[in-house]
Amino acid sequence: MEEIIYPELSYKLVGLAYDIFNHLGYGLQEKAYQNAYEQGLVKIGYKYDRERMVELFYEGKKIGKYFLDFLVDDLIVVELKVAPFVKNVPIKQVREYLKLTNKRLAIICYFTREGVKFFRILNSALKN
Repeated sequence: MEEIIYPELSYKLVGLAYDIFNHLGYGLQEKAYQNAYEQGLVKIGYKYDRERMVELFYEGKKIGKYFLDFLVDDLIVVELKVAPFVKNVPIKQVREYLKLTNKRLAIICYFTREGVKFFRILNSALKN
């Protein structure tokens, strides 16, 4: 069994998504959940970057850019998604974020009709 990466921080970040869902319910736009999540991060005192730009290069030339929803404590990428049900987990996209930021862990939180569903994505290229 593999070690859980950043267990306490992960637990609190997922718990924040559940708290937001319990207060706001389902059916809002993604931006509303992001705004609430940011407010929650401020309240619990975590450092974070919101919509942090990450550039993609090929042979030394910029060929694209991504925007992370949140990078918390410079450790965990957090992506928030809204869907009636989990149908298409953007794992490939989030793995690319981990690779480009050289981070070990991302958490995708889906706000669905049935509640919050979350996925932990590990950067398999990094060990300890």
